Amino acid sequence: MSAVLEGIRRMARARTQRLLFAEAGDDRVVRAADRLSRDRLAQVSLIGAREALRSTARRCDVSLTGVECIDPGDPAEVERAARALKEARGERLQPPEVETLARDPLFQAAARVRAGLADCFVAGASRTTADVLRAALWLIGLMPEVRTLTSFFLMVVPSPPAAAGRTAGERVLMFADCGVVPDPTSEQLAEIACLAADHFGRLTRAVPHTAFLSFSTRGSAEHPRVVKVREACALARRRRPDLHFDGELQADAALDPGVARRKAPESVVAGRADVLIFPDLDSGNIGYKLVERLGGARAYGPILMGLRRQANDLSRGCSSEDVVEVATIACALSATAAAAARA
Repeated sequence: MSAVLEGIRRMARARTQRLLFAEAGDDRVVRAADRLSRDRLAQVSLIGAREALRSTARRCDVSLTGVECIDPGDPAEVERAARALKEARGERLQPPEVETLARDPLFQAAARVRAGLADCFVAGASRTTADVLRAALWLIGLMPEVRTLTSFFLMVVPSPPAAAGRTAGERVLMFADCGVVPDPTSEQLAEIACLAADHFGRLTRAVPHTAFLSFSTRGSAEHPRVVKVREACALARRRRPDLHFDGELQADAALDPGVARRKAPESVVAGRADVLIFPDLDSGNIGYKLVERLGGARAYGPILMGLRRQANDLSRGCSSEDVVEVATIACALSATAAAAARA
């Protein structure tokens, strides 16, 4: 297993979080719930009809020992979700809509997190990203200082052996945003960078070096898109002078020390960037998939950033192992946030 993932597993075990799944009829989710419970990575609950869940467990040949089953038809669950929806949305939802959504396991999961009955939820194996984000935004909401919900991918890239006979290592990077904001403004890019740098530090316990990516390095080209990136870097520096930001940087200048010495020799970020901020969703989504498919990297995410409490989306093409990994990251982030709040 990746060294960084093993460290994240230790974080999750150190402060066990209450994790909710809302897709009890999905084989991948049920297998992941069983694994997470057996490995003591979370206190796991599944929202779903008991008989349907038992049927899925039998089909998957898992026992679900220690996993709580929550009936979505329980009047208390429906009432809690309905109350949360009314509080959050007011008259923007008509009574029939409230009634329908209050019986939806996804919105019930978000309502439980909102009420403090769970620490985080993970969904999206069979539900759309739009559904997951809507439930999270409506019922959990953004942190007071955050204006935009965004996301990151944790990328673990295999590194070649340093010399013959040595074991290959790994390079850990964070890519943002690759899943939520299509065309961020400079202000949004600055916020994405600050959030991503903090999340990288929490998950890796390393000092983040954040590069704002562009097709230009330090004025080698001029274009409104370059100006947006340049302004975003300046905003991030003003907002968080305690962090290392640089931009605009081309990807080679951000990642390759030799190129960095030629293009940005005085930069503390160039050549050693580990948090990469993409100028738009096109470049971010294309970038992480190219690194994953051609570079052999493992991509963990998308992991949501900016919510009051943690929630994670899943790719509908995910495997059971993907669900375990994304849920473990959610629990580790929830645990570190709780520890920071108590400090």
